[in-house]
Amino acid sequence: MMVASVVLPLVLFAFAGWLNYRHEYAVADDRIERSLDILHEHTLKVFQTVERAMAEVNEIVRGMSDDDMRSDQSHLHERVKRIVDALPEVQAIFLINRDGRPLVSSRLTQIPADFDSRERSFFAAQTAGDAGTYVSEILTPRLTGLSTPFFVLSRRRPSAMVPQYFEEFYALIGRSPGSLYALLRADGRFLARYPERPDQGLQPGSALHTTIAQGRGRSIQTIRRSQIDAVERRVGHRKLEGFPVYVVAGIDSSAIRGEWMATMASHLVFGLPATLFLFLIIGVALRRTRRLHAEAERREAAEAALRQAQRLEAIGQLTGGVAHDFNNLLMIVSGSVQRLRRDLTSEKHTRLLDMITNATNRGESLTRQLLAFSRRQMLTPAVIDLTERLPELKDMLSRSLRDDITIEVVVSDPSCSVKVDPSELELALLNLAVNARDAMPNGGALSITAKSVVLKGKAAEEGLSGEFVAIRVADTGSGIPADILPHVFEPFFTTKEVGKGTGLGLSQVYGFAKQSGGTATITSTVGRGTVITLYLPRTQELPAPSIARIEAEAAPQRAGTVLVVEDSPEVAEVATAYFQQLGYMVKQVANAHEALELLANDPKINLIFSDILMPGGMNGLELGHAIRRLYPALPVLLATGYSDSARDAVQQGFVVLHKPFELAGLEQALREARTWKVEPAPRMAG
Repeated sequence: MMVASVVLPLVLFAFAGWLNYRHEYAVADDRIERSLDILHEHTLKVFQTVERAMAEVNEIVRGMSDDDMRSDQSHLHERVKRIVDALPEVQAIFLINRDGRPLVSSRLTQIPADFDSRERSFFAAQTAGDAGTYVSEILTPRLTGLSTPFFVLSRRRPSAMVPQYFEEFYALIGRSPGSLYALLRADGRFLARYPERPDQGLQPGSALHTTIAQGRGRSIQTIRRSQIDAVERRVGHRKLEGFPVYVVAGIDSSAIRGEWMATMASHLVFGLPATLFLFLIIGVALRRTRRLHAEAERREAAEAALRQAQRLEAIGQLTGGVAHDFNNLLMIVSGSVQRLRRDLTSEKHTRLLDMITNATNRGESLTRQLLAFSRRQMLTPAVIDLTERLPELKDMLSRSLRDDITIEVVVSDPSCSVKVDPSELELALLNLAVNARDAMPNGGALSITAKSVVLKGKAAEEGLSGEFVAIRVADTGSGIPADILPHVFEPFFTTKEVGKGTGLGLSQVYGFAKQSGGTATITSTVGRGTVITLYLPRTQELPAPSIARIEAEAAPQRAGTVLVVEDSPEVAEVATAYFQQLGYMVKQVANAHEALELLANDPKINLIFSDILMPGGMNGLELGHAIRRLYPALPVLLATGYSDSARDAVQQGFVVLHKPFELAGLEQALREARTWKVEPAPRMAG
């Protein structure tokens, strides 16, 4: 609309200018026609008046011979002079004999004897016969008493006319700028001209001379460059009826264009402010429209974010609702498999038990990925120096790739420390490596690089700003089509065949990055590969001290009594079997109240192992706080399939074991639970 508010008035102005331009030339032609009417009427009357004067002179000398006129010269002079005095357009009247000698003159009483008109054109034109009214060129005066140039009308008794008479009349009517008026003979010689009379006439071949030579009695044309004064003009001419002369009227093209520009300027006086006002009004409307669009886009983004949050919340609630019970079931299955392996050692049974174990691991991974995407996964952040950790992960990732895929790990900055959950970072990189492997069926290269970046301005990703570490994972695979690329981080979205992917790998990566305070981005070109970048907040903290690692490597204490607090008998049985394998005596209770009652009566308990979610009004975290208050030296190990309280437990210094767990995981958690006073930093096993 803003463009239209300028272009449309310009087009209309140009069209109006074109119409006005044609109108100005039409007006100029009309002025020329009216001027020609005036010039023709005036000149015709003058010439007719001269002819009547000549006719009157003929009547005066009718029947008189040359000798009679010469003898009566004084009387005839007076009579002819009275006629000339009554006609201002006539300068003089001469009566000339056939020898070219003057007999009578209105100017001179006595004519010099040496006066000879035989060389004059007006005399020569009449010697061969009666040429009618002949109009001569401009002549210079030779006789005493004639002071200005003149041209002659001759008819077997000639009279001289003054060009100045016509020029004064032309000056009177030619007050408009650029006006031109002239009296022209048929041969192109000027008899009179305003604003000035040139000495030369029109040259043969000039536009006006050619038009007259063609016998055209009237015309109007544009002369691009006048041969007299080099001015472009619009010129019209008309032949004087009965006489071999033409009246000419013209207007300078610059004057016509000046009038046109003045008219257009008057239009601009009103049109330009109106256009500017319209432009400003539309500009204001445009700004308001842009603000409305920006507001609508922000609202759409907020609504999309809200829908995404609601979807994540729904997935989180659904996953959290089933994670606890599902992981308890997986705990029972995996624990039973471990117990069966001791009794069933045949190849057939071992293969079946391996299938059950693989299914259990996939079920655990599925729940874990769902929790990661919905950002409900329990994270235990720890400071990791990627300059050390990424090269260590290279061997683990290499085992997940084929031999025809090369892997390169580069950390460009000497200090790339992030505070994230180490196990979730490993899982994210593993998921990316597996996806890259599937995208390179014929082999290729996988590169993992890390460098420090500062996000701000245009470099900001999803509104993030500050110092980050960018972990860039790039492959040379088949790439991802543009229509699929926006959906790759959505849960359960996969392009793999049925049974070859759950569609939760990249969603886990994205959820982990967002839950860690960063984000993940993806770019891809079909046939050239894919690049996924994890932006993780950079930290200036130092990695955790190695005390925990030393304690973890110490031999576990395999003596004492453990109190298992678990409301599920099947899970309690599996946990009991694991503890017994580790050399512990085991006692079981179903809730926290029974545990506190047993502790009050049996001081020989060396360790508390409790589920977080339990019935009876007191959960495992509350039980842990009660034990810390009543029995500060008694270690507490908490376990859960999923609980919102697990995050609080980790932050409050409890060791939390994630179900389903195996014997090795339980053994590591026991080491950490026994050393929690030495290392107060929050830790999570599993």
